[in-house]
Amino acid sequence: MHSRQPHSPAAAPLFLGSEIYRHSSYGAHHPLRVPRVSTVMDLSRALGWLPFERYRPSPRAKPAALGVWHTAEYIDALQQAEARQEVSEDIRARHGLGTVSNPVYPEMFRRPSTAAGASLLAGELLTHGGVIYHPGGGTHHGFPDRAGGFCYLNDPVLAMLSLRRAGAQRIAYVDIDAHHCDGVQYGFAGDPDALLISVHEDRRWPFTGALSDDGGGNCLNLPVPRGLNDSEMSLIRDRLILPAVDRFRPDAIVLQCGADAVEEDPLSRLTLSNNAHWAVVSGLMALNAPRLLVLGGGGYNPWSVGRLWTGVWATLTGQEIPDRLPPEAEAVLRALVWEKARQGRTPPEHWFTTLRDAPRDGPVRDTLRAALDQLCRRPAAKGIF
Repeated sequence: MHSRQPHSPAAAPLFLGSEIYRHSSYGAHHPLRVPRVSTVMDLSRALGWLPFERYRPSPRAKPAALGVWHTAEYIDALQQAEARQEVSEDIRARHGLGTVSNPVYPEMFRRPSTAAGASLLAGELLTHGGVIYHPGGGTHHGFPDRAGGFCYLNDPVLAMLSLRRAGAQRIAYVDIDAHHCDGVQYGFAGDPDALLISVHEDRRWPFTGALSDDGGGNCLNLPVPRGLNDSEMSLIRDRLILPAVDRFRPDAIVLQCGADAVEEDPLSRLTLSNNAHWAVVSGLMALNAPRLLVLGGGGYNPWSVGRLWTGVWATLTGQEIPDRLPPEAEAVLRALVWEKARQGRTPPEHWFTTLRDAPRDGPVRDTLRAALDQLCRRPAAKGIF
């Protein structure tokens, strides 16, 4: 692979977070009722990995800033829905607000606009290079005038537009969430200076991102079968993700690191361990692109997502993940509550005492190898492979 100059010490990674995630929920029965970003913040601090100088509070994006991609009518509808705590049937039909997936809740504009504000800020902060972690981001299903899949705004698109304004013309977007990045593909399909790679579960909502879908020439979509294991993800990383990004030679890499592809997550049927995600992060870091932005995304088991995303921060900052968590970090995990866990099984002890999962290796299926081969032969891959 091509070698590039490593990041300078001055470009030490920054963590963008907010207290709004601690006190805000989509509702008592929604998958996003669970704490996620606040858990990552608390765990990272308990482990001594998040000193004051590495943390930046996320600003709330103003409507005018959101208007670089979202329509004024939609932004206004979202603000009005928060203010009134209700929507009309017309607004529900037109903008997808007030549905089971995208409910009305008290911070339904403030929370996504905070995530969007951090993504917009990230582009500015990366003007001269560096690494930024924004676990509250990754809302890849939002469309210009419509909410979708728990995503009211599309902060990855806003981040990429901000990076462009800051001088990063060529952007590689990698998405390893269990669900296809339909909103991001809508925003950048056909853009010759954007490479989009999505690894997502086949036959899973939103039922887009087929192997044959090249998005106008710049999208590499890989639907993967149920039961995807660490060995298979390792092949995908080394056969597809890293070679494609490296040969694209981007000015910036944006990774959507959704945590819903692990075995414990209730909204997918993939069986990765968190080691697979960390290996993708590490591999992209080794490419030494001038700018790296890592976003969150899906993840609906509070223990698995908190542990995985804290390990992402450890990977970005070069921290050694301990075999056993210290008491302060263990207390963070033991304090989590998840009603779904009581309906099934008692959380296993290692959810409280460790960050790293046991590896979940397995056979690499011929169907996956064939899909990778087919993808690499497609016209969309011309000039990359």
